[in-house]
Amino acid sequence: MIESEEKYTVTAALPYANGPIHIGHLAGVYIPADIYSRYLRAVGKDVIFICGSDEHGVAISIKAKIENKTPKDVIDKYDSMIRDAFKKFDISFDNYSRTSKKIHHETASDFFKNLNKKNIFIEKESKQLFDKEAKQFLADRFVKGVCPICNNDEAYGDQCESCGSSLSANELINPKSTISNSKPILKKTKHWYLPLNKYEKFLTDWILKNHKKDWKINVYGQVKSWIDNGLKERAVTRDLDWGIPVPIKDVGGKVLYVWFDAPIGYISSTKEWAKNNGKDWEPYWKSNKTKLIHFIGKDNIVFHCIIFPVILKESYDFILPYNVPANEFLNLEGKKISTSKNWAVWLHEYLIELPGREDLLRYVLTSNAPETKDNDFTWKEFQARNNNELVSIYGNFVNRVLVLINKYFEGKVPSPNNLNKKDLKTLKLINEFPEKIGKKIEEFKFREASQILINLSRLGNKYLAEEEPWKLIKNNIKKVQNILFVGLQIVAALSILSEPFLPFSSKKLKSLLGISNSKIKWNDLISAKEIIKPNHLIEKSELLFKKIEDDEIDYQIKKLNKKPIIKL
Repeated sequence: MIESEEKYTVTAALPYANGPIHIGHLAGVYIPADIYSRYLRAVGKDVIFICGSDEHGVAISIKAKIENKTPKDVIDKYDSMIRDAFKKFDISFDNYSRTSKKIHHETASDFFKNLNKKNIFIEKESKQLFDKEAKQFLADRFVKGVCPICNNDEAYGDQCESCGSSLSANELINPKSTISNSKPILKKTKHWYLPLNKYEKFLTDWILKNHKKDWKINVYGQVKSWIDNGLKERAVTRDLDWGIPVPIKDVGGKVLYVWFDAPIGYISSTKEWAKNNGKDWEPYWKSNKTKLIHFIGKDNIVFHCIIFPVILKESYDFILPYNVPANEFLNLEGKKISTSKNWAVWLHEYLIELPGREDLLRYVLTSNAPETKDNDFTWKEFQARNNNELVSIYGNFVNRVLVLINKYFEGKVPSPNNLNKKDLKTLKLINEFPEKIGKKIEEFKFREASQILINLSRLGNKYLAEEEPWKLIKNNIKKVQNILFVGLQIVAALSILSEPFLPFSSKKLKSLLGISNSKIKWNDLISAKEIIKPNHLIEKSELLFKKIEDDEIDYQIKKLNKKPIIKL
């Protein structure tokens, strides 16, 4: 298990505030990060869980032009939508900030000025794409063209979303301006570059030599590919009118590249948290006893494993990431999730159409998480996971135990009498689950952890089915007391161990058991002989999960296939 003296800084990729979030975002980043953070708290660790809206860059400017609004109007609208979704899915951030805040502008500017003062950057002129009609340089997503890697004809100037390759606008074949649809020309401009090629040895020693075994194979493989192919200088500024102005005197019309300032948002968000809570932020970013964990999607690996670590290395004694457990992509009904084609399950719509089923989506996305390869979400599997696992296994077991205790013992936990070998063995098996689940969470294997949790309820169902207390109530009341005492201990363990995965259900179950204010913690279950003592009064049973009918799923499938295209 994790050692107690360590601190943990857990970050989740800053969602881009140019649109709402969908299930791919939840599955890839926010649910695994939330499970991990909740688990660390449950075992008594000093952890902060940090995030915030990413509010600069070309995509914000494009969205503002399309919607005929100011960039601030756009970020305010979507920041509010994103926050609301996170709150309703109970993503337990310690601080959720915004990169448009003053504290972030100051922090990012300070990083740039420090690196510039140390002569880390290379200042040079280069020819970049320019839209003569719009009279504007075409940074990143202001330009589209053919990807030189996979020939996708809708690659952006910073990335190809088809193959995931990171690009520069000048690499695109047959580029076109997304503003005027015209063919751009090349025009001279000056920018500041981070010479990543000078850090190949540092990155090789740090990642390739030290993290081959403990980093996920998909993350390690992508980083190795980048280093093996040779790193290049990377611009950290852009010609834009929206963003953090380059903090150099007499430099106008240029801002910090969003992928320079966005990861620094983790630090500014931590500063904000510390200020609001009377804490010192520095130990969470500078102590060698702190583990920094970045939860991201695979399209952000290069920024968090190469670019940001280089910035951290050269800045004020910051620690480097301990792990970057990036997930792959989640597809939807056999197709890649696409915001432009509106092929997505949007969280704000889910919350309206399937209210009270937040835990269900959390569970399905965890049990089918794209941890090492792209996975597929289907509404039929969503229904099956609910009906066959949460309802039939977990919920059914809990309901039977609570109903029988209320029926036979008026809601009082029965006292055990001379527990037999099977009873004692079952109680001992309960003690094994905290470590089993915890080990998988610490290894970032959340899918396996969720299934071990379900196995605990399977253990309970098997025990009840074999002991059949309903057949013994007339002739052997003492044995029934033993069976239901043991069964309730399993239910109590479920209420505690479910919290990282199913926070709403865990809270409700604890309430039904009357242990909402209990001091029993995760690690206490490892040795506890009784989690709930005899004669403790429980509430009458309420269903934790409800069956999903075919018509609900048919509606979602039909709706998905009828969605209009969204202009981006």
